[in-house]
Amino acid sequence: MNQQQLRKIEFGVATGIFLLALFSLLGPSFMGDGRIDFRDGFRGRFDRYHQVFDYYLHVVLPLMTKITFVYLFFMFLNFLVVPKFLEKEKWFTGSLLVLAGVLTLFVALMVANSYRYGYMLGQYQTIRGAHTQFAKMAFLNTIVFVILYVFYYAIKTAYAQYLHKWVVEKVLPNQAAREIAIGTILWLALTIITYGHVRYSIFFFGPVMLAIYYFTVYRIFPEFQANGRKPKLWRDLVVLVILSNTLMVVIAAIFINGNGDVAVILGLLSALASVVATIPVCWLLFRARLEQQSTVIGLQKALGRSTADLDFLRTQINPHFLFNALNTLYGTALQEQASRTSEGIQKLGDMMRFMLHDNTLEKIPLDKEVAYLQNYIDLQRLRVLQSPDIKIEVNIDESNCHHEIAPMLLIPFVENAFKHGISLRNRSSIVISLSCNEGEIFFDVYNSIHPKPENDPERNSLGIGLNNVKERLALLYPGSHELSIRQTATGFFVHLTISVKTHNAQ
Repeated sequence: MNQQQLRKIEFGVATGIFLLALFSLLGPSFMGDGRIDFRDGFRGRFDRYHQVFDYYLHVVLPLMTKITFVYLFFMFLNFLVVPKFLEKEKWFTGSLLVLAGVLTLFVALMVANSYRYGYMLGQYQTIRGAHTQFAKMAFLNTIVFVILYVFYYAIKTAYAQYLHKWVVEKVLPNQAAREIAIGTILWLALTIITYGHVRYSIFFFGPVMLAIYYFTVYRIFPEFQANGRKPKLWRDLVVLVILSNTLMVVIAAIFINGNGDVAVILGLLSALASVVATIPVCWLLFRARLEQQSTVIGLQKALGRSTADLDFLRTQINPHFLFNALNTLYGTALQEQASRTSEGIQKLGDMMRFMLHDNTLEKIPLDKEVAYLQNYIDLQRLRVLQSPDIKIEVNIDESNCHHEIAPMLLIPFVENAFKHGISLRNRSSIVISLSCNEGEIFFDVYNSIHPKPENDPERNSLGIGLNNVKERLALLYPGSHELSIRQTATGFFVHLTISVKTHNAQ
């Protein structure tokens, strides 16, 4: 987030607070019948000193003036003086502008105070004495606002230097945190702009609704979707409703001076609203989100396949010519009795046939994937056959491997092992294991690690090539696979379990 984006957010938040404050001030006039009763003490002060009281002249206009000029003072400092003068070290011009803004705010507050506290004209013996008091109050208010802005600017600067990166990397990607933050802002805004019983209801019910939304959408409903246990679902919902509303009753009793009866009534109404409205709405939102995620995953799969098909077509340069050339080389190698060469050409041809045909399918039998792996490993063995310090061990048990799998899902781990685990100067080892049971595929790869020269472009790329296969697993087998990757000083370990039965059930 750059400075321009941050200023847009500041402008939006400040303007929103300003409008909410104005609405809160003007709300009683709009919501009621226009007759505002101030017999609670404020109007009495005017009556006591024989001053004529007018609600709009002594309440609305002075407060509107204060709110407006404080808002304009913040805009003036934050978007003009500080960024264009003070931060660019134009101290003289910036100081003059700050002084002009402070004096303007002081005069506006003093005039507003002369109307807001007009009863003081009768309280003091002279008009000058009352205006001196108005000036003192305006001076103190101005100092407070300046200090608050300095404090705000210090917090903003500290956030930009120390917290912004953490918020961007940890908080913003967290959908739950974003939604709870938005819900909290809406709750506070509705509390400010509403009145009477509606305001109290929103104030007390809001946190309960937010808690129920978070725990149902991100905890209870996902667990039920995964295991389908209805008794646990009902138990968790009942506990959530009871705990959240009990806590609300306790807080409400404290706020309304220990009036337990009113607090209990609020709790019962909140519990009823939770059961009748909040939980059903949360369930509908959860189901809609699942459908949306399913649609997005389907589009991602289609896009991935389209991209793969396009890349495949770009590289498919007359495959028949390549097959014919390989067949010619294979026949020549047999005539010359070059058995290793002919074997390598045959395996390379089988791999190309797999890439051209089976790789375009959504799923293939596991034995075809294994055959491709075997051909790849055999070709690598031909390359390092003359090196006695290189150990390649393959343990593949296909007795229960009658499953289907997405093509080219296992080979990246093996390619990574040969890419980083083979050294012609150091003792090297690669161990590859694969086995299955009725519902799962187990795949393990180990390779030794060797230090690379400083100028080797592959020095810092260990494991980076695995990111694509991680994303592919997450896309093709969500919740149906377990991938564990561990690296030590001397070895790199990969363990992959794919729950084929669970994935097919989904």
